Amino acid sequence: MTKHTMRLLPAMMLLAYAGLAPAAGFQALEQNASGLGTAYAGSAAIADSAATMFANPAGLTRLAGFNVSFGAVGVAESHKFQNAAGVSSGGDAGNTNVLPNAFVSWQAIPGLSFGLGISRPFLNDIKYNAGWDGATEGLKSEITTLNLNPAVAYQVNDKVSLGLGLNYQQLDMRYTDAAPTSFKGDDSALGWNAGALFTLSPAMRVGVAYRSKIDHDVAGVDVDTPASFTLSVWQQVSDHWEAMGDLSYTHWSGVDDLDFDNSWRLAWGTAYKLSEVTKLKFGVAYERSPVGSSNRPVQMPDSDRLWLSLGGQWKLGRASLVDVGYAYRYMRDAKINDGAAVGKYENGAHVLGVQYTVGF
Repeated sequence: MTKHTMRLLPAMMLLAYAGLAPAAGFQALEQNASGLGTAYAGSAAIADSAATMFANPAGLTRLAGFNVSFGAVGVAESHKFQNAAGVSSGGDAGNTNVLPNAFVSWQAIPGLSFGLGISRPFLNDIKYNAGWDGATEGLKSEITTLNLNPAVAYQVNDKVSLGLGLNYQQLDMRYTDAAPTSFKGDDSALGWNAGALFTLSPAMRVGVAYRSKIDHDVAGVDVDTPASFTLSVWQQVSDHWEAMGDLSYTHWSGVDDLDFDNSWRLAWGTAYKLSEVTKLKFGVAYERSPVGSSNRPVQMPDSDRLWLSLGGQWKLGRASLVDVGYAYRYMRDAKINDGAAVGKYENGAHVLGVQYTVGF
């Protein structure tokens, strides 16, 4: 394996994070469809389904009885490269992927709850046409993950709840370039997440959540995922309106062997109760990318993102809900200077998801 490939493999890993790791890069934020309509604003404070355990396990204390939430989010990304002469090369390196999720929670006794979540918090799928300008830097890079997240939550009093989760994560990687170099490997590793939920009043909640760095050893290559922190607020503004917000921070500079910047995400959303069975959702978010023109690899054609989201929620019965959400991720043109790949990317993505939630 070349020294060049050894440098790129950790960068490939960072493309896939999708959770609630909340900043741009390879993070897969789309871990449920119920939050998609509000651009995942208020993720650590809403606590309205078992899916809350990924964002903030402390939110499990708000769910009585036994609850199930499952769904899928489809993400169609586009990454089109143009060289310095303005000539397109490599085709569209983006692809369409589906991120399924499933969460269950159980209130053992009042104030003590348990949960289990299954998700894909990291995903990368970049494929260029053979013979493109940057073929020696990379042709294909793929990462898939499966994350099992048992969690427990305890309500200290009517104002404070605490939660703790363990994350068992399986990761598979594939990489090829025109050198020719190829690599494949897999690994399993452990991490943790924790959170607190503060009920300031019946109409206002504040949540804080943390996800740990996870160290993977893939065939002798150290591949780390970054730690992240989220601060969320939810407020019942009136009988019909809810407002929510998020401020998230990802510690990319703590990942070994990568010259990435720390990044943040700011989101705001609202929900309008149209009737007893229908709720409409809207959201907007801005994410800073951890890479720029000086440190952007071809495996990570990422740039700052603006989320424009909308969605709807419908009650099907006394304790069952269906959520549908859509977001367009507008991404700034991304300049790159990685070996022979000198030019810019035109980026964008469509995100569509559906979630079913039921309580017993």
